[in-house]
Amino acid sequence: MLPQSGFTRVTELVAGLSAMSLFNFAFDCLLYPAVIFWLGLLVGGLLMAVLSFFVCWLLLWFYDRSGRDWLGIETAKQVRDYVGISLWRRALAWLLQRGDVVVCVTLSIRFDPFVTTAYMRHGSFNGMSRRDWRNFWLSWFIGNAWWALFCFAGVETVAGLWHWLRGV
Repeated sequence: MLPQSGFTRVTELVAGLSAMSLFNFAFDCLLYPAVIFWLGLLVGGLLMAVLSFFVCWLLLWFYDRSGRDWLGIETAKQVRDYVGISLWRRALAWLLQRGDVVVCVTLSIRFDPFVTTAYMRHGSFNGMSRRDWRNFWLSWFIGNAWWALFCFAGVETVAGLWHWLRGV
């Protein structure tokens, strides 16, 4: 990665995080629940899980090819080694040092396989090792199982409220 000015780095992070946030909102909050609503938990969840696999794999591929830390993932890896006075940062560093399983589950529920795998990799922009693929598949399973159930619960709650309001 070439050296950057502070302004260029901030611009890159703002653009990358904004684009990723918009994409994640459309995928996770609009498309995923809509597909679960139309096709149900099993078929809709499986369809979205397959789509999620390809999207996250393509994002990893693009991330490696670009050689740019446009989400700040490589910078965030430094949080694991934090030893300063901030209690919150020390607690986060402690959690991130608990091992791959804890980190994988935590990040998979909060983010997606792309972010989880990029964060857990040893090195930067160096392709996928056997360990990386294992983390990717585990994160994919955990994240999609969690999100499909979460979306299903939300869809069922909204449908139940709709039926209840219509009956009132």
